[in-house]
Amino acid sequence: MKIIIRKSNDIVKEEAHGGSGARKVYANPDHLKSKHFEAMTHGYLPAGKTFDWHNHINIEEIMVVIKGYGEVEDEDGKYLYSAGDVFIFPANIMHKIHNPTDHEHEMIFVRVKV
Repeated sequence: MKIIIRKSNDIVKEEAHGGSGARKVYANPDHLKSKHFEAMTHGYLPAGKTFDWHNHINIEEIMVVIKGYGEVEDEDGKYLYSAGDVFIFPANIMHKIHNPTDHEHEMIFVRVKV
C-alpha cells in the first residue's frame, strides 16, 4: 500500500506548549517527501488556558479553528476567533492564543518551512 493511513485511536495525544495544552501529530516530515512540510497537528487548548507567546523560526503556520471562540494576539493587536476561522501566521512572528471560556478548544495547525 502506498497510502499512509494513521488511525485516530493510534495517534497519541501529547503535551504541548509547556503543558498549557495538548496535540496529536497527524503528519510530520517522516510521512511526506516535501522538504518544506513541518507538521500537521490537532491542537487542544483547555478552558482558561493560553498557548503563550511563541514564534516558529522560519516556519509559516496555518491555524483552522475547529471548536471554540477566543483570542489570538500578535504585536499589532488582538483578534477574535471562532469555529471555522483561519489564521495564517508568517514565519518568525510572535503570537499567542487564549481560550477565555470554560470549554476546551480545538484547532488544526499546518506548519510549512520557508
